[in-house]
Amino acid sequence: MIRTRFAPSPNGPLHLGHAYAAMVAHDLARSRGGEFLLRIEDIDGERSRAEFVETFFRDLEWLGLAWDGETGFQSRRLADYAEAGERLKAMSLLYPCRCTRAEIAAAAAAMGPDGPVYPGTCRHREVNPEGAAWRLDVARALELTGPLEWTDERAGPQRAAPGIFGDVVLLRKDLPASYHLAATLDDATDGITLVTRGMDLFPASHVHRLLQALLGLPVPVWHHHPLLVEPDGRKLAKRRGAPSLGDRRKAGEDGQAIVEALREGRFPAGISLSEGLHQAS
Repeated sequence: MIRTRFAPSPNGPLHLGHAYAAMVAHDLARSRGGEFLLRIEDIDGERSRAEFVETFFRDLEWLGLAWDGETGFQSRRLADYAEAGERLKAMSLLYPCRCTRAEIAAAAAAMGPDGPVYPGTCRHREVNPEGAAWRLDVARALELTGPLEWTDERAGPQRAAPGIFGDVVLLRKDLPASYHLAATLDDATDGITLVTRGMDLFPASHVHRLLQALLGLPVPVWHHHPLLVEPDGRKLAKRRGAPSLGDRRKAGEDGQAIVEALREGRFPAGISLSEGLHQAS
């Protein structure tokens, strides 16, 4: 049975971009007789605020996007992240790193999806692990797994290329786990068979496929959907003041009518859909 999820972070209100993402996951599950889950990714330190979670519930109900089962919370899964980290350490695949963003930017020779690619500065150094971040030795990991593939419903078969990020951080020094590790483990725990998310996260799936192989996790299919974008081509963002769903709800707008418009490709003035696709590799 197909199972999808919508997994917002409670560090700000939801906006139309979130409504579109939730709608895609919801509709794919419903059209195939599957389940649509809600997960709250609430391990972002002080930025995660409980009041936003209650607002998320009201927003989704207003949109007419009902989810199945109990809501999941990352904050209740910290032991899982720690256990996975210890497993990877025991495989000699993680190493501690104390490099700052400025140091990485100064030493990096290439740019990746998240900015300057970490050049492996601490890979062979003696670093005090206390309070350090832990990075995945991607080259060593790929030696263990061999070539890996994954499939996106829209872009087709892909050859995993996690090296585009360099040695990614999996255990952060300020948070229990990175997005890469937490999201990969959560999707396995929740039995997600179709991972839906925006095209901006397409590159992350290369890393997640590697983690699945290393940790013996099931491999889902992915569905990276287009993004709602502003006139300058940037995706809608909370930090740039995109109108919240809560404000629209309180103003008396019809949430279900908004979802129907999104389904039909009708967007508010100044907002469009970016249809860019990654090519199969």
